[in-house]
Amino acid sequence: MLILGIESSCDETAAAVVEDGRRILSSVIASQIEEHRIYGGVVPEIASRRHSEAIVGVVREAMEQSGKTWKEIDAIAVTCAPGLIGALLVGVNFAKGLSLSTGLPLIPVHHLRGHIAANYLTSPDLEPPFLCLVVSGGHSHIISVKSYTELQVLGRTRDDAAGEAFDKAARAMGIPYPGGVELDKIAEGGNERAYRLPHPKVEGAPLDFSFSGLKTAVINLLHNASQKGESISVPDLCASYRRAVVDCLTENFQKAADETGAKKLVIAGGVSANRLLRREVAALAEKTGRTLYMPELSLCGDNAAMIASQGYYEFLAGNTAGMDLNAAAQCDIAQRPAVGRKL
Repeated sequence: MLILGIESSCDETAAAVVEDGRRILSSVIASQIEEHRIYGGVVPEIASRRHSEAIVGVVREAMEQSGKTWKEIDAIAVTCAPGLIGALLVGVNFAKGLSLSTGLPLIPVHHLRGHIAANYLTSPDLEPPFLCLVVSGGHSHIISVKSYTELQVLGRTRDDAAGEAFDKAARAMGIPYPGGVELDKIAEGGNERAYRLPHPKVEGAPLDFSFSGLKTAVINLLHNASQKGESISVPDLCASYRRAVVDCLTENFQKAADETGAKKLVIAGGVSANRLLRREVAALAEKTGRTLYMPELSLCGDNAAMIASQGYYEFLAGNTAGMDLNAAAQCDIAQRPAVGRKL
């Protein structure tokens, strides 16, 4: 079965064709990073406009690269939640138009489910059930994946997500956007024990995360040093901060694995490309005798291949939509994305 996937939840316009949820036939991504770098982060209005400009060409190129015709495509999968609402609407409305004009079924896909599915493309042998740590710019979750479409949230962030915490701390240090990626690179040359930073915990919810206090601690450290005329070693601070964030993630992930008895561990999302996180979860898996699955670096960030992959399993489960499909800025990963009012 061939699924065309469309992704436009943030600042990448992407389209891909995937066979049977596992084999990528084409994957095209139009990134807006250089434009948003000027502003130090994603500007939603600009992102929406660029999606509108790029989506036709991106989908056309994905189809051409796949070598398939529209008659050979079986369904269209599109990210409908969560994300920047204006950006999501571009992809959703374009996919609805394609569905209407081609007669192909329309599949709504939750963006985070797509990130998890990136592992199906990297590891064809991976099948649920497994425990997954999803970490990205807007989300940090520990999820029990019971089946391809049945998921249970065991832990989540109470405030900032890990990726957001990386980006905001990087910006405070004067590191250009995308801050989290650059912070990770700089941290490789720093001393992670140079600065003592807190490891926040959520009282009464041992699997939940809280990163806002850690982010604030770094900002206060920088301000205090500036007021006293003291110098800060950016590589050392990057390394110390990265260590604190990754420790919080891996400690809770291990707790969840121990509580659930999970034998297969999976990481997903943009922050799953973080070097230290990949090393630490690999060490965790080896130490506890569990099997670890990680997405290829090229599939960690937003892409449409992961949406097409998850779309395949949503389609098999009967999760399709009509012209009443709408976008949603927020949506629980455990729930099927809601459709909008009938037109």
